[in-house]
Amino acid sequence: MFERQGAGGYKPGLQTTETLDGYYGHPHHRYQTIHVAGTNGKGSVSHALASILRESGLRVGLYTSPHLVDFRERIRVNGEYISEQYVVDFVKNLLPSLSGEGAGERLSPSFFELTTAMAFKYFADEQVDVAVIEVGLGGRLDSTNIITPMLSVITNIALDHTQFLGSTLAEIAAEKAGIIKRGVPVVIGEATPETRPVFEQKSREMDAPIFFAEEFEMPTPLPDFELKGAYQQKNLRTILCAVAQMKSEEFRMKNSITRPNVLPSLLGEGSGERPSIGGLGLSGRWQTLREQPLVICDTGHNPAAWEYLAPQIAAQTCRQLRIVFGMVDDKDLDTVLAMLPKNAAYYFTQASTHRAIPADRVAEKAAAHNLHGTTHKTVAEAYRQAFADAAPDDFIFVGGSSYIVADLLSSNQFITK
Repeated sequence: MFERQGAGGYKPGLQTTETLDGYYGHPHHRYQTIHVAGTNGKGSVSHALASILRESGLRVGLYTSPHLVDFRERIRVNGEYISEQYVVDFVKNLLPSLSGEGAGERLSPSFFELTTAMAFKYFADEQVDVAVIEVGLGGRLDSTNIITPMLSVITNIALDHTQFLGSTLAEIAAEKAGIIKRGVPVVIGEATPETRPVFEQKSREMDAPIFFAEEFEMPTPLPDFELKGAYQQKNLRTILCAVAQMKSEEFRMKNSITRPNVLPSLLGEGSGERPSIGGLGLSGRWQTLREQPLVICDTGHNPAAWEYLAPQIAAQTCRQLRIVFGMVDDKDLDTVLAMLPKNAAYYFTQASTHRAIPADRVAEKAAAHNLHGTTHKTVAEAYRQAFADAAPDDFIFVGGSSYIVADLLSSNQFITK
């Protein structure tokens, strides 16, 4: 799987997924979908849209990746994880076909292809009204791209996964624009002079109405958004622009899911209260783990994310800033290190994946940026030391990779008294 193996686990293309989908009777045809792609923010946007639709009275599936602690985080209905028994039964029942009978013959499906097939079947079995589907990687060749959604969303474009998607913003935008389907409206969260023409051209080719969130007039008052990272304001604009399209008369006429008794309740309109977007069940996005000392973790793992994280971390009022930090080997370590605050005490570490950059190598590169600290073989060890060194009015930040956050949450170290 890509999360564990890196490039060796990446398998682009739709043929295997389409074959598996046919084997299960094309389950995604039994409900409507929203498709969400982008470099950063797609998990936050997907969770928020699912929450809004659920609060509006719909039965909602949510498919995201990667998970942090429990595989079942990836597949949910109305916020509840897929059951362990369903996962076990799905795998057990598929094994005969993988050994030579039916859909799996000679397919050698990847982890993500099997998980996508499982999610689509589960949502049909659970009779969801709509499923919010997050792209795994890219868009055009991603396993999820067999769907024809009622709405597509592309959050933003940044230089990440360049070995798969291209070395320029325009090339990466073209891959992600591959989710734009004929006649299906698309919301673009952020565009640049290099990416906007790509999206506009693709939308013209597909006769797909296109909406740029940066041109969307934000409502007053703004909803109270559960996610508090500085970068979430960009995501909030994308979410609200997407909701606005779902509430349009043309969209309502085309998509039966947006029946009249549902749309007025989106974002709590008519309740007389400030609307809110909560109940997301999303971990690792500027997540507060304790108060004294203040401990926050975040899964931001590339320069685009750290453009927001670094100043937000530096702006925290504290006696001493302490950062538990590590990254994996396909990320731009030097660019991120150049953004990190110089006045922090660092605890360099490595996640429990062979893709992790060794802690001593991270520390060596960090020293060239005038960042200094200690090295630790595990995230739990690094956090324990940071916690032991901290005074009640210190600030501990844990991040650099989804895997760093996953190791912390799995270890339960943050509950240390």
